[in-house]
Amino acid sequence: MKLLIHGRNLELTPALRDYTQSKLEKAIHHFEDMVKEADVHLSVARNPRVPEQTAEVTVYANGTVIRAQERSENLYASIDLVASKLTRQLRKFKERHTNHHHSHGHSASTTPTTEEVILDNSIDHSLIKGKEAHLPDPGVRRKYFHMTPMNIDEARHQLDLIDHDFYLFREKDSGELQVIYRRNHGGYGVIQSKN
Repeated sequence: MKLLIHGRNLELTPALRDYTQSKLEKAIHHFEDMVKEADVHLSVARNPRVPEQTAEVTVYANGTVIRAQERSENLYASIDLVASKLTRQLRKFKERHTNHHHSHGHSASTTPTTEEVILDNSIDHSLIKGKEAHLPDPGVRRKYFHMTPMNIDEARHQLDLIDHDFYLFREKDSGELQVIYRRNHGGYGVIQSKN
């Protein structure tokens, strides 16, 4: 497994790097066949009065992104918490994709690998021709990713895996962009455009 560890507002000491690596290897140990890459971001709040230290892990498992984040007053505690959370999420992901949850004669669909998605959706024209580069407004972070069409149940599952409050997806039948989100009082909601 490829493991990348990044630090923000802190020095990544060999002891911190070794601790993070050992905790994540232990958390991912039973899922090594699925996990090919893990990206870890460790950070400390800039304000010394705010004792917030964050560990965030993004794992790429069979072409699916699984994300976990934890905060506490101690970075080592945050690493412990995020490793436990990641193990739970990977277990949930693996259980969903095993055959024992399906009726007899049916099997789980396989998630395509990143390479397969890239090959299927190769781009034969320039994405930058005729465009001028410019910096985004301060504080605006842009993310670009391939959006495989999916139904609402698949989008809800992805929302649970990435550990965010919302998930933007392309609806399989209509092809329109929709947002699924967690409601404050339980359950989920979907935002879609009105025609």
